[in-house]
Amino acid sequence: MKKERIVIQNLKCSGCVNTIVHLMESFPEVSDVSVSLEDASVSFTVPDNQPAEKYRLALTGAGYPPEGEDNTLGSKAKSYVSCAIGRMK
Repeated sequence: MKKERIVIQNLKCSGCVNTIVHLMESFPEVSDVSVSLEDASVSFTVPDNQPAEKYRLALTGAGYPPEGEDNTLGSKAKSYVSCAIGRMK
């Protein structure tokens, strides 16, 4: 098992955190998910042979692209919707 950490964009509040935790926990091979508002990062454990790209793409799809990637208006809008959904859960 290996620990992955991805610094993301558009992380604003606990609603975002809830959405991201639910998203990451939807992958059966992912465990120990934690999200830090302070440094805008997502940490999780995956099997050694599992590339992180799959999770970066999932985060981007939810509106939380990794730092250094394009943060388009569409990504920002998705993050607001994801945040609102996370607040309702």
